[in-house]
Amino acid sequence: MDRDFESDTGTHDALVVTSKLKAYIKEKSDGMSTAGNVVPALSGIIAKLCDEAIANAQKDRRKTVMDRDLS
Repeated sequence: MDRDFESDTGTHDALVVTSKLKAYIKEKSDGMSTAGNVVPALSGIIAKLCDEAIANAQKDRRKTVMDRDLS
């Protein structure tokens, strides 16, 4: 059920666990459903955040991405 998402570097697999995301939204919203296009959209956002974090770690000459790299 996971859908691919488009990014600047091509098509990728979903970066979130669909079932957990849907369960979270249903629980927090008192029963709302999650549209099928939410997972690829969220995966794209996560990928961009990760790309920025990688660049920040590289700028600091580290080979480990850390929480502080997420801006």
